[in-house]
Amino acid sequence: MTSTRIETLSLTDGRELRVTIAEPDSAVRGGLVVLHEARGMTSGTRTLVSSLADEGWLAIAPHLYDEDRVHGDDIQDQVSKLSGDRLLADTDVAFVWLGQQGVSADRMGVVGFDTGGTVAMVVAASRTIGAAVTVQGPGILEPLSDGLPALVDVAGDLTCPWLGIYRDDESEEVSKLRDAVISSETASDVVRFDVSSDEAWSRALNWFDAHMR
Repeated sequence: MTSTRIETLSLTDGRELRVTIAEPDSAVRGGLVVLHEARGMTSGTRTLVSSLADEGWLAIAPHLYDEDRVHGDDIQDQVSKLSGDRLLADTDVAFVWLGQQGVSADRMGVVGFDTGGTVAMVVAASRTIGAAVTVQGPGILEPLSDGLPALVDVAGDLTCPWLGIYRDDESEEVSKLRDAVISSETASDVVRFDVSSDEAWSRALNWFDAHMR
């Protein structure tokens, strides 16, 4: 499995952003910004970054919290403080870094799990990139924080091909999200799988392959 490393990037507001990066050994197919779950930068996120590099993607995961990991009641407290403007600033820095490595905007994508999946859809509705994938992103009808929109409210604003992967159940919220993305002017889809299945992983990779050539 490809190894990862941590770098520190500077933001225009004076902050410094830590990022976890993995580079493929072979030719770079494109670049993916990986957004972590509510618990922060977990070993699972690092494994995902490494696995994407194994597939030929230059992967970069911004550390969206001041601390890498949060636990217990601190998780909800951290999520409630999330700001769309700050998150977009953080992901913009990651996209700039990918551009500096020679990746064009149409070959840049974003993928997120859990809270990161919510942020990935917000990015997909705010930035012009190649494609986006959300896995089990909450906050569909009610915002996760005062600084984030509900996903149904930005579904019609998607500016890049977006795929939503949710658990295989009959969630009314997911059905409403599917109805909402129909109004967007780009390719979009909501599918239901066991989110830990190989099929879900393949579907995500195929989405990027199809839309980031």
